[in-house]
Amino acid sequence: MPRPKTLPNEEVLDAALAIIRREGPDALTFAALSAACRLSASTLVQRFGTKTGLVRATLLQAWDRLDRLTAELAASTAKTPAGAVALLVGLSGDYGAIESYADDLLILREDLRDPLLRARGASWRDVLSGALEERFAHMPGAPAGIGLMMAAQWQGALLWWSFDPRVPVTVFVKESLEHFVAAFRQARETHSS
Repeated sequence: MPRPKTLPNEEVLDAALAIIRREGPDALTFAALSAACRLSASTLVQRFGTKTGLVRATLLQAWDRLDRLTAELAASTAKTPAGAVALLVGLSGDYGAIESYADDLLILREDLRDPLLRARGASWRDVLSGALEERFAHMPGAPAGIGLMMAAQWQGALLWWSFDPRVPVTVFVKESLEHFVAAFRQARETHSS
């Protein structure tokens, strides 16, 4: 089968992300990507320069998708604590089974190694925390920083789920976050009494 003459970067980077998810970041080479997307390795080198540039471009595209999903969920969920839970459950659905979650931790390792990718993560943290904070804004006595606290609870729930994934991740996350919100409400009621 002849090689395609062109392929949009988005499709090339989708193939690169599939390699990373399936085989790990070290398996992403220009030769492996060439075989996956059928563009010549020299064409890929012209587009991305180095393996570091290729990995960075791949993960920046993944961050762009996460930003879009976060914005969509923020726009479509209620500005209530239940809406905050729904937003985070929606973000959790992408993890799938434990194998997928474990493989994505290798991607996180790459994000943490690259200052530009770390900055994208910090920016997303701020956007996500702000969206969660908005969902508590109408509640009297909501502590400043509740959005970041809830995001941290969510990340912890994902990690604890990974050690014992007997139920779907979305079920575990939803229950964990509902307990978080209930504890916050109980503490607020106790404090106001």
